[in-house]
Amino acid sequence: MTSEVAQTALQTCRETSALHTEEKEKMADSTSSCSDSSSSSSNNCSSSSLRDLTRSALQLGHWKEPKKSAVAFGVSLLILVSVATLSVISVVSYLLLTCLCVTITFRVYKSVLQAVQKSEEGHPFRSQLQRDISVSCESVRLLADQSLIHLNWFSSQTRRLVLVEDLVDSLKLAAVMWMMTYVGAIFNGVTILILADIIFFTTPLIYQKKKTQIDGYIELIRSRVEEKLHKLQDRLPGAVRRTKAE
Repeated sequence: MTSEVAQTALQTCRETSALHTEEKEKMADSTSSCSDSSSSSSNNCSSSSLRDLTRSALQLGHWKEPKKSAVAFGVSLLILVSVATLSVISVVSYLLLTCLCVTITFRVYKSVLQAVQKSEEGHPFRSQLQRDISVSCESVRLLADQSLIHLNWFSSQTRRLVLVEDLVDSLKLAAVMWMMTYVGAIFNGVTILILADIIFFTTPLIYQKKKTQIDGYIELIRSRVEEKLHKLQDRLPGAVRRTKAE
């Protein structure tokens, strides 16, 4: 009788321990699933934020909202022209000084208005001060991963072109670099940025108005370039053409 009671108690203890083990495994699984879901959701949020930023930039360039595009174009062009005429330190100092003059004047104006009207609206920039502008680790990690992909692609392409893996592509690069020497002799880096800013904001408008003519010119230039490249490739030695075909 005593042995049966002992066996029953031992079996009960085993069942209880098994139940505790199952509960721990379930808790661990739920914790891991929660962490995985939170990491995946944060990565999705990071990628979506980058996509939103890219989409917003494209919308500015295509003038989907003319007022915002005009402000962005004017401010960016003003900053680049200022950098071209003044030093970077002076431009940054003037920008911060202008921003401080506007914010301090608005803060004093609202404080005087609240004192006169005896209202309790509080700080005029409260919503901006309470907004979370911190950068998450996931966003930085995602940006670093994407930058690493582009960096590896750039390094591999540079090695392929400089070490003449394909003679035609290396000749193309040599021609482009030869043209860039003349561009560098005429323009400096800031001037090129100003031209790029103007092209970014004006090209979509011109393309929308002259789409048919521009597509025709682009197709004509592309066909001419391909024709010249085919002629150049036919004049190359047979070993080079075989390497190209491989």
